Amino acid sequence: MRVAVLGAGVVGVTTAWELLRDGHEVILLDRRAEPACETSYANAGMIAPGHAYAWSSPAALKTLLKALYRDDLALRVRFQSDPAFWRWAVLFALQCTAQKAARNTRRKVSLALFSQRRLHAVLAETGIACGMRAQGALYLYRDPRGLAAADEKAKILRDAGVEVRRVSPEEAAALDPVYEPVKHRLAGALFAPGDESGDARLFTRALARLCAEKGAQLRFGETVVAFETTHSRIERVVTDRGALAADAFVLALGCYSAPLARKLGLDLPIWPVKGYSVTLPIGGSNNPPRLCGVDEDNLFAFANYGDRVRLTAVAELNGWDWSHRPEDFAPMLKAAHELFPQAGDWSKAEYWAGLRPMTPDNLPILGRGRHENLWVNTGHGHMGWTWACGTARIVADLLAGRRPEWDPSGLEPKPR
Repeated sequence: MRVAVLGAGVVGVTTAWELLRDGHEVILLDRRAEPACETSYANAGMIAPGHAYAWSSPAALKTLLKALYRDDLALRVRFQSDPAFWRWAVLFALQCTAQKAARNTRRKVSLALFSQRRLHAVLAETGIACGMRAQGALYLYRDPRGLAAADEKAKILRDAGVEVRRVSPEEAAALDPVYEPVKHRLAGALFAPGDESGDARLFTRALARLCAEKGAQLRFGETVVAFETTHSRIERVVTDRGALAADAFVLALGCYSAPLARKLGLDLPIWPVKGYSVTLPIGGSNNPPRLCGVDEDNLFAFANYGDRVRLTAVAELNGWDWSHRPEDFAPMLKAAHELFPQAGDWSKAEYWAGLRPMTPDNLPILGRGRHENLWVNTGHGHMGWTWACGTARIVADLLAGRRPEWDPSGLEPKPR
């Protein structure tokens, strides 16, 4: 079967790979000049079942309301006139009950564990080197009450099969010596030994090259503008450089899936949530964190890729704005300097902002669209790198008429 995959981020490229492995002829199409130029470009890089909590929760709802009039929170809201934003915000708020947060967390964790196994299988099969580190992750706390509450909250992860254990400041420093000078400031941490990290951009671009070697047609610099359809099928996708016919189509365009899907009669409740990242070259005699993790008091994540350290923070509801200013990074940089001042060469920091495709329940949208030959693999939010290989396998199985190993029931795209 000839399959066109729309989108060459980590989700689209892994989908193309799984389809090639199943024997399909694959065309991978993206508006950028090369793979992983948008959300997959400089994300946190954590593969983190040990931190797969639903963002939509009672605590998030309180923070969201505060963010309407405060600008110093990890969650930021900029006024949007777009009705789609307010509809999304209402749907998000409706998910912010304790019961729904627990349900969504359990499903997020289950998909994360399945996807992590699939990632390991792809890495073993391809030999791709992308700075993977599998020593676990530390989630740091300075307040004993916050640590105790987090330890209690982690029960939902443990019940789902994720190992999470509470460690003292001394144990945290033993796991990662970078904390030895600052351990007196910590109340302790939660350690998730199964969590890991790696560079999603390196992985995605290396896998795209392998896709091309296996015969995939890579078409970059093409923007999808329309579809040619019959009542039940998509015949062609129309780009700014012509039309492309295929037997089946996979929509994997992240945030941009939603406006495009409306042309196909689908309602994908996705809104862009901007995040900021800083990448430091290590070099010289610097002392970076060895393990990935999160400073839970300052809400920034970090990961070591061997030659670079990545810092990420903030969830900003600001529409389709990719821009960033120096002041956007100031709180993250201040907190990181205090925690590990020799993490890397701060004078050569690279700054970036990207858009996460977030759904109200924080779960992806997977399955067949209104047209019988359209499949959707999008809405991964902050879990794109974690979930990519799993959802790629699920969609490839669905397209082939097989029952996936992980059941995506209830995540199908809905008609408008």
